[in-house]
Order: sequence, then structure tokens, then C-alpha cells
Amino acid sequence: MFTSRRLILVATAVALLSGCASPNPYDNQGQADNSGGVSKTAKYGGLGALAGALAGAAISHDNRGKGALIGAAVVGASAAGYGYYADKQEAELRKSMANTGVEVQRQGDQIKLIMPGNITFATDSSAIASSFYSPLNNLAGSLKQFNQNMIEIVGYTDSTGSRQHNMDLSQQRAQSVSTYLTSQGVDPSHLSVRGAGPDQPIASNADVNGRAQNRRVEVNLKPIPGQQYQQPPQQ
Repeated sequence: MFTSRRLILVATAVALLSGCASPNPYDNQGQADNSGGVSKTAKYGGLGALAGALAGAAISHDNRGKGALIGAAVVGASAAGYGYYADKQEAELRKSMANTGVEVQRQGDQIKLIMPGNITFATDSSAIASSFYSPLNNLAGSLKQFNQNMIEIVGYTDSTGSRQHNMDLSQQRAQSVSTYLTSQGVDPSHLSVRGAGPDQPIASNADVNGRAQNRRVEVNLKPIPGQQYQQPPQQ
């Protein structure tokens, strides 16, 4: 019979294997993690399983080893499932947003789309610019295909003008994006909006080019808490 210590060692092995056994089909497209070419799927699966092992051991006081093994298997599978889902979604977004001016970033378990001011809204306006409809249509199509995300839309401005005006304007711009995505069939229950005004600038507000970069909309895609992620549908 396994001792508690030996079962915890087995759980740790499960943590490592759950990462290594989850291939990332996008490694050849630059989607691998920077740490030795390990895919994000493997990273999330392995770390998630290790966290699950520790949590399982802590919860199951009567049999820590068994609790660790169960925790590793359950949490690792869930984390790896989201990692694979996010890998697929990221690749599709990079394809659909190519040549639109929208930047796609992967930050841990979050996918961020940065939509610059030169394509989104006219100066001091919350009306969607004509050049913004095509990227938004592509985004709406992607969000309907990959419909298992919480979607946070954040508006930003430069520092010109009063802070209150910029906060209000950024909120209105984020709401305009949300309203349009909803009109295109995106689930409104997954959407949230926030206006950040001039906060969190990504460039200097001291010159024209920097201010232009700071006027932007960001769309943050995050996992739904408690969601069991399966392979997304093929289209």
C-alpha cells in the first residue's frame, strides 16, 4: 500500500505529466512559452496539477496522499483544458486581426487585444469610426466561435483635458464597443465595460505620437471561473 508521502510523490508526477502530455499545435507559429519551448497548455496543466496536489493534500486531512493525487488529476486537467482552448483562440484571433491594426497579446491565462485610437474613434467622440467596424466584426465572429470567456472592455484616453471628461469619454467608448458586439450576437452576460481615462498610459503624453498610442480600447479575454474547458468547435 502506498504511504501518504509516496502518494504525494505520485501526485507530483501527475502534475508534470499533465503538462508534458498536452501538445500545443501552434508551437511552429510562435505560441510556445519562453521557458524552453514549453507550450502554454503544458505550463498551465503542470502548474495547475501541482497546485491541485497541494490543495488536495491540505483538504484531505485523513488521507493527504490520496487527496493530493485526486487534486492533481482534477485541477491539472481543468488547467490544461483552458490552456489548449486559449491556444486555439489566440491563433484564430491573430489570423482574423492580421492587417487590421489590432495587436493581440497573450499574458498568462489572459488574451488582450489592443485597438489603437487611429482606427477606433474620432477625437473626443464615442461614435465608432468606419475603420473600426471591420475589426469589430472579425472579433464578434471569433467571440461567437470561442464563447467561453469573460470579456472585459476597457476604454483609455490621453491626458489632454479634464480627468472627469476623459473618464466619462473612455467609459462611453467602451460601452459603444460592447453595444456593437452585442448587436452582432456576442453574449452580453459575458461582457463588462470600464473607463480608465488617462490611467495606465502605454506611452508618453508629452508628444503627439505618445498621446495617440494612449487613446485606445483594450479587450481582455479571461477564463470563466469554474468552467470546464473542452476542445472548441471547428468551423
